[in-house]
Amino acid sequence: MTVAPGLKKAAVLCVLCHADAFLLLQRLKPPHQGLFTPVGGKLDPYESPQQAAFREVQEETGLQALEMVWRGMLVETAPVDYNWISFVFEAHIERVPPPACSEGTLVWVEKAEMAVVPTPLTDHFIYEYLLANRPFHFDVTYDAALRPLVMREELQGLSLPLIS
Repeated sequence: MTVAPGLKKAAVLCVLCHADAFLLLQRLKPPHQGLFTPVGGKLDPYESPQQAAFREVQEETGLQALEMVWRGMLVETAPVDYNWISFVFEAHIERVPPPACSEGTLVWVEKAEMAVVPTPLTDHFIYEYLLANRPFHFDVTYDAALRPLVMREELQGLSLPLIS
């Protein structure tokens, strides 16, 4: 399905957890090539965000999540073709050896190490809010080079620091 340039695409991010670790994807392709991100992807036609979250976890990891809990939203706006509305979910899974993934390499990362793991700037805030059990609605505006200009947490009306 083709989306007109500038229109928001709907997606899901699925943070997979087990005790004190996250199962993250070190991405092979842009955007965020080489960085560690949650698994996820675009919603299919007629699919709810939660259905997409279950499907994306199964497609990218081969694992079955038993429950998918909505944790927040990430809205990204740029003057180029990078405009997203992402529903962020969390699923607790068994800690199994990371399965093969065509999108990159899946790696278990200890929650205590998240501050030093290379992730997109927005994801640092996602993990911070998840670990504090706080819902969120992040709204990020980028320049044409996809550098963040402004990031707000809309539920509390907070501007967030843009430290990369």
